[in-house]
This record gives sequence, structure tokens and C-alpha cells, in this order.
Amino acid sequence: MPIVPDVKNWTWVLERACAECGFDPAAVRYEDVPPLTRDTASRFAEVLARPDARVRPDESTWSSLEYGAHVRDVCRLFDTRLAQMLSGTDDTDSRFANWDQDETAVTDRYDQQDPAQVATELAAAAEAIAHAFESVPLDERGRRGERSDGAGFTVDSFARYFIHDLVHHVHDVRG
Repeated sequence: MPIVPDVKNWTWVLERACAECGFDPAAVRYEDVPPLTRDTASRFAEVLARPDARVRPDESTWSSLEYGAHVRDVCRLFDTRLAQMLSGTDDTDSRFANWDQDETAVTDRYDQQDPAQVATELAAAAEAIAHAFESVPLDERGRRGERSDGAGFTVDSFARYFIHDLVHHVHDVRG
């Protein structure tokens, strides 16, 4: 049975705590994002080393491997989008192309990837985005970007939105 696509608008996590994973945006400072990103990669390395990393817990939930590949791609995507926000001269320059995470999971065959390679790639992608967030000067954190659905972010809110995704998926695979 294929996974049911997630079509929720998760931007609400910038306003209130996530009841599922416990992430509280008010408790996370911008400076917390890089170490939390690196911690996510470390936790996923442990999870992806388990012998059951390829096994879905049920028919409607991704395996740890699929979550790991997704988190790797989220890190890569947010790195690209952060660079776009910082290099754009106006809001049209900083409008993100749509990304269908579920289509990517199928097209890129997340379920068939090598868990060890995904762990290595995730560590590299996490380090790249962590460093990118660390490199943003304080006076640039108000730069804006916009998703294709119109949801707007500053670099600061973008960082917290990003880290919720990672924290949430660590919760998904460690449960």
C-alpha cells in the first residue's frame, strides 16, 4: 500500500508547540538550529544502522530509511532555499519552487537506497545547512522568502520551521 501524501500546511509550528513531537518554536533560538541539525544527523546515523531500517512499521508509515532519505533531502533543499533567500533582491527572487516530497520519495526510490550511504549523505547535508545557518549575519536574518503556496518566512522563522521538520522526524523513527 502506498503512503498517503501529507498535504498539511505545517507552518503553524511557528506559532505553537507540536503536540506530536513536542517541538516548541518559542523555546528554540536561531543559534540552537545548527547544533540541533547536527544532532539529528547523529541520531539518524544510529537509526539507519539498525537491521530493521528498511522495515515499515505499518503499511501507511515510512521506514526509518525512507525518513532518513527524506531528512537528507530536506537539508539539501533548505540549504538551496536559504541561499536563494540571501541572494534574492526582492520577494520574487525568493519564491521557492514547489517540492513534492512524496513524489520524490517514489521517484528516488527512498526504500531501495543503502542505509549507510543515506547516513553519510545526511551527515554531509546536515553539516552544510548547519554551517549555512551559522554563517548568516544577524542583520540578514530578516531577509524574506516565500513558498509556492504563499507562506512567507524570514531567515529566522525559516530556520525554526526547518528544525521542526528534523526534530519531528527524529521523533517519528525513535518512537
